[in-house]
Order: sequence, then C-alpha cells, then structure tokens
Amino acid sequence: MILKLDKPKILADAIGIVSEIVTEVRIKLLEDGMSIVAVDPANVAMVIFKMPKENFSQYEAGGEVWGVNLSDLKGILKRASASSSIVFEQEENQLKISIFDKVKRTFNMALIDVESEDKDEPDLNFTCKVEMNSLDFSQAIEDCNVVADACSFISGNGFFVLEGQGSLNSARAEFSGDDAVLEGVGKSKYSLEYLMKFIKAGKISERVSIRFSNDYPLRLDFAGDNMGVGFVLAPRVENE
Repeated sequence: MILKLDKPKILADAIGIVSEIVTEVRIKLLEDGMSIVAVDPANVAMVIFKMPKENFSQYEAGGEVWGVNLSDLKGILKRASASSSIVFEQEENQLKISIFDKVKRTFNMALIDVESEDKDEPDLNFTCKVEMNSLDFSQAIEDCNVVADACSFISGNGFFVLEGQGSLNSARAEFSGDDAVLEGVGKSKYSLEYLMKFIKAGKISERVSIRFSNDYPLRLDFAGDNMGVGFVLAPRVENE
C-alpha cells in the first residue's frame, strides 16, 4: 500500500477541520479514494470527509483502514510545506509518512484501535435547501455566537434567516434570493458550539450547501475543488 500526495496542504486543512469534531478516527482507503465518517463523543454531530483518488499522484490501496489519532496526524502534516510532496506507506501497525522537499524527512506514526463503531452516512429527507457563499454564512453564524448559544435556521418564500436570541440580546441575518439559492419552508435550531467548528470548513470551499427541516437534523456540505467535508448536526428542540 502506498499513497503519494503532491499538494499536502489540502489534506492538512481537512484533517484540521475533522479534528475539531473527533480525536480518533478510522480512515478508509476505498477504491475511489480516502474517506472518513465519524461521530463526536456526545453523539450529536457527524463529520464526513472524502478525497477522491484522482487527487493523489499515486494511489495503490486495497481497502485498508487506518486507525489514527488526528492530533498526531495533523502535527505531522503541518511539517510539510506547500512545495512538498508526501508519501504514506503502511508497515504492519505503523504508518510511515515521508515528506519530500529539499530534505527527505520520515515520521512513523502508530496505528491504533478505534473503539467507535463504523458509521454510514444517514439517509435524511430535507424540506429546506439553501446554497450560498460560505463566507456570508460564516459571518452570520459568528454574529449569532456573540449573543446566543443556539442559532435558528428559518427558510421561507424568498428568504433565509439565521437568528440568535440570547436572554437580553439578539442577532439576525436575512438573505434573499439574490444572495442565495433558496428552496422550501421550515425552521429549526442548532448548537452554535458545533456550528462555530463547522464553519472552519469555509477555507476549502467558497460555497456551502445547507439542508434542514422543521426540528430535524442539519446537513452542511462544503465541496472544494479537490475534496469535500460535510457535517450532520442534531437539532436543539426546546419545550415551550
């Protein structure tokens, strides 16, 4: 098994984003590319990462699964510069990571047993779909985080609203059909603690796909040129 990546920053960025949600994962080397599907310890959020094999200059894998500590992997990937290439080779219970630049540097990282069960992407049906600029979305989430701990997603005829309501203060951002692609009517509320982590994926994509329904899980997808990161978040349902 050997993988070679000539632009390691895209993987380093993705691993950094995934590590906001989970600390240990199974990285699957599938026929069509690298994949991670993992749920956070609180069982509230799921992160989905996919990097097609076409992004690798060499991809020779046969369904291997790497159990890794993301903090360790992230630290190693950060040692690669923009001009580096990086090679992964599995040697029994270790992952050999070689960084090629002016000097060849090699790291050996222990592969671990990850106790969490394998997860599949959930089959969800959404009534509301919004596609918009990821920076605009991120700024609205950050505004809500100033005043509240949860954010309401409200979709109506010709508008999409992100609203945070605290005990004393509130924040609201309203987008029209000129700002976003809008479909459906619905309302749901989600934790800003998680949303603030999710919006970091805006660095890999200029657009974000937002899907939700009334008091129903949220699905966010940031599709970059070379990979995609998605999230599923349980709603915050409050008794009136």
